[in-house]
This record gives sequence, structure tokens and C-alpha cells, in this order.
Amino acid sequence: MTRTAVFNSPFLLGFDHLERLLERTAKSAGDGYPPYNIEQMDPERLRITLAVAGFSFEELSVTVEDKQLVIRGKQADVPGRQFLYRGIAARQFQRTFVLADGIEVAGADLENGLLAITLTRPQTPSVLKKIAIKAKAAECDSASEGLEQRRSS
Repeated sequence: MTRTAVFNSPFLLGFDHLERLLERTAKSAGDGYPPYNIEQMDPERLRITLAVAGFSFEELSVTVEDKQLVIRGKQADVPGRQFLYRGIAARQFQRTFVLADGIEVAGADLENGLLAITLTRPQTPSVLKKIAIKAKAAECDSASEGLEQRRSS
């Protein structure tokens, strides 16, 4: 794996997981099936809608695995059916979306061949944490000695 110049910056400490995340996302972006939309419902909610015509509830699964939303579909073959022409896709699929920290799946609905998955992003209050600065004992001793020498002179 070759590292990009952005991730070699000394100011990006501990962001190796982000680099792996970007690589994983780039690999999964190639397949266009099934088509989908992503819409912003309001500042705290998103909706992903996938066109899954012909799939039933039992043939679809929605899971969250390692901060990824994974949607899978596999249609069962019905024995005895003979198609003269098959224009409706009946292939299995797996569509993956990487979720940011704090994003939660609120639910999924299947209606009229569209699978809608609602995501929430609760607003977290910004946290300001003050870090106390402590002096080491050796530094305190040498500083107080220097102060005493200045007083005696």
C-alpha cells in the first residue's frame, strides 16, 4: 500500500484508519447496482433509498458491520419458471455505505420496490477540555534553586 502525501503529515496522528476507510470506499464505488439516492431530510436525518424492484422482505437484509451499513439482496429462484425475456435484473447485490461516528440507523422501510433506510445524526455538544500542566519535581527544584541564588545576590 502506498501512502498518500496527505496522510504523511506529522499533524495527522492516528488517522491510519481514515486512509483505510478511503481505500475501502473507493473499491466499493465501482458497482452501480442497485441505483440509490441519498437525501438530507433535516440537519439530523438522512435517508438512503435503493431501487430494489422484485425483491421481497425476506430477500433483503440491512446490517451495520464495523461502522458500515451493508445492504444485501438475493432473490430466490422459483423452480418451473421459464422466461422468454428477462429484462428485470434478478441478481444478488451488496451495497455498502461507510458510517461516520455518531451516525445511527433509525429504521428501514420497503414500499413500491424502494428500500428506504433512515439514518440519524444526533447533535453532540462541543466539548472543551482543559488540560492541567504539571511541573516535574526536578524542574521545580532547579527553578527554586535559581530563584534562591538570585535572592541571595
